[in-house]
Amino acid sequence: MGASVSLEVEGRVATVRIDRPPANAIAREVSEGLLAVVREAGERDDVGAVVLWGGPRIFSAGADLREMAGRGPEEVRPQVAALGEACAALEELPKVTIAAINGYALGGGCELALACDLRVAARDAELGQPEIRLGIIPGAGGTQRLPRLVGLGRARELIYTGRRVGADEALAMGLVDRVVAPGEVLAAAVAEARRYASGPTRALAAAKAALRASLRGDPDEGLRFEREAFCELFATRDADEGIRAFLEKREPRFEGR
Repeated sequence: MGASVSLEVEGRVATVRIDRPPANAIAREVSEGLLAVVREAGERDDVGAVVLWGGPRIFSAGADLREMAGRGPEEVRPQVAALGEACAALEELPKVTIAAINGYALGGGCELALACDLRVAARDAELGQPEIRLGIIPGAGGTQRLPRLVGLGRARELIYTGRRVGADEALAMGLVDRVVAPGEVLAAAVAEARRYASGPTRALAAAKAALRASLRGDPDEGLRFEREAFCELFATRDADEGIRAFLEKREPRFEGR
């Protein structure tokens, strides 16, 4: 991983940090670093959930345009492919992921946030896909993931205009899940992630996979996937513990097994 991306684990929560001042612009090496640390987090047994953070000032203002200026389609393809792979890794990670958004989450930064399961934003944060103002469009999943959260009509308006939305409007339209004071963003995201990390992580991974299956366009396939995942979870210790705890009227003690 590069120096601009770090991974810290505490209390079964991995905090992945983008650290490329001043704007956390996403150069290719940042995308490759994100892909590496997300994969590492997925493989580590001491990680139950992941928080993606850009620091207290800014999440990410988007792709590093200096890498793309003056380049043709084939020259720019590796940059956008690297960011797309990082977003896909976040979306496919079998653990709950939470974006902790301070400042701006724009362009590729917004696409990274969209690839997470949940988003906690500072009250003064701004999000958006402003690519149209540059004569281009989102290229790392923005046109695909944004409609799933806010609906096709609202996604069209946001992408066609390229306008930014504040945290309160983002919350109202479902673009973010929670709004907190700027200084509380990371702590709030980590606390939420810790709850998931101490829960039935195999069931959460199955739920995440089943929800992704629902997006493939075949309802019957999604239902089959869900039913099979449901049945397979009865082979886990957590399912046995959860059911026993319910019958015994006590809180379950999940192990992630």
